[in-house]
Amino acid sequence: MSRILIIDDEPAIGWSLRELFTDAGHAVELAASVAAGLETCARFAPDALLLDVRLPGKDGLTALPEFRLLAPEAPVIVMTAFGDLDTAVRATGGGAFDYLLKPFNLETVSQVMARALAERPHTAAQSGALRPAAGSRAGVQLLGSSPPMQEVFKQISLVAPTDLPVLVTGETGTGKDLVAQAIHAHSQRRDGPLVATSLAALAPSVIESELFGHVRGAFTGATTDRPGLFALAAGGTLFLDEIGEAPLDVQVKLLRALENRVVTPVGAAAPRPVDVRVIAATNRSLHEAIRAGTFREDLYHRLHVFPIHMPSLATRGNDIQLLARHFLARHTSGRPPGEFTPECLAALGQRPWPGNVRELKHTIEYAAVVARGGLIRPEHLPASTLATAVTDSRPADVQVAEAIWAWVDAALIHTDTASGPLHETLMTLVETELVQRVLVAADGNRTAAAKLLGLDRATLRSKLSR
Repeated sequence: MSRILIIDDEPAIGWSLRELFTDAGHAVELAASVAAGLETCARFAPDALLLDVRLPGKDGLTALPEFRLLAPEAPVIVMTAFGDLDTAVRATGGGAFDYLLKPFNLETVSQVMARALAERPHTAAQSGALRPAAGSRAGVQLLGSSPPMQEVFKQISLVAPTDLPVLVTGETGTGKDLVAQAIHAHSQRRDGPLVATSLAALAPSVIESELFGHVRGAFTGATTDRPGLFALAAGGTLFLDEIGEAPLDVQVKLLRALENRVVTPVGAAAPRPVDVRVIAATNRSLHEAIRAGTFREDLYHRLHVFPIHMPSLATRGNDIQLLARHFLARHTSGRPPGEFTPECLAALGQRPWPGNVRELKHTIEYAAVVARGGLIRPEHLPASTLATAVTDSRPADVQVAEAIWAWVDAALIHTDTASGPLHETLMTLVETELVQRVLVAADGNRTAAAKLLGLDRATLRSKLSR
């Protein structure tokens, strides 16, 4: 039997939790405020606490250190109906064992309490291990109240104060870069730089030099020493987006940098120490890349120390309305905020959002312009990007390729011949636009873009370099 103290000002929640734990054989005490909770804690000596955030008078998070002083070996489980990233960081940083979002089911509470009591000695020993320094709050715009996002907030709050590598996965447009920003902002490295790059945007021939730097004379054009991104991120965080695009030879050096904390600039004779926390992200399946031989399994395991998965927007429920209002307020900054009709909000909730949060942002900006400051109605929304796919059963890559080449045909329709100088000149003029359209259609995936164009990847890389 254990002693459990519940601090919550909602009588129904207090009663149901007391019945749950009493039936399980525990001794339970209730308090409806911080003051009453502290008094009961001093008298009752609980083995575990359930603490609500919003309480009359002082809130639970502010009082958390006081409860930990009175019962230093008792794990504290924080409860809140208003979860956000800052709440999760404050709870974890204050030494909470876990935090639960209301409404929750009793089975979940029971499981978390059982785990807290079972791990109690270890929890007490480690209660301060994950505390970020004071003032770690930062204004990163990572929003959401849905259960999937609450899990993301909890994971960020746990890993941010550590120096562990993080691998962020998720579809394009879900906000993986915001996760990296939030981890850095709430870490001990927040006063250092956050350096970010997308490996998909770098030509393979320059990735090594960009990451690790080079010395004078290392190659043609290297007239001076140049620090790489690892050096520029010293004392801070390096965010490597699209990690799956790293060439295999660069992956070997990334592994060495992570394991030994040293990098060797191109052309240098000796390695140099680096002090960097690495966060990587990908929208691809690295498991498939490993099977295909394009990604090293040892690097995957070194990056996968603490994985965080960003949910797709379609799975986030009411977060769509929350984010829509947020983007509208940002778009109308300095002017009276606009508003959506209920029908428009319903229409937003029914869309598939293949482009996720990025697509929602652009949709709201478009609608705000069309509505010209008035109520935003369903007719102001742009057509869904999947509108044609719903009625066309052909494979998506076939549809995209045919649409692109139809565009090229239209550009060439006024030429007198299918070959010759005029044709070659016009093809040169449209090539840049064509490649850009294919890359957008392929979500930046160069392998997929090359397939759509009927080119090998090396040829596409050459065109991108030009």
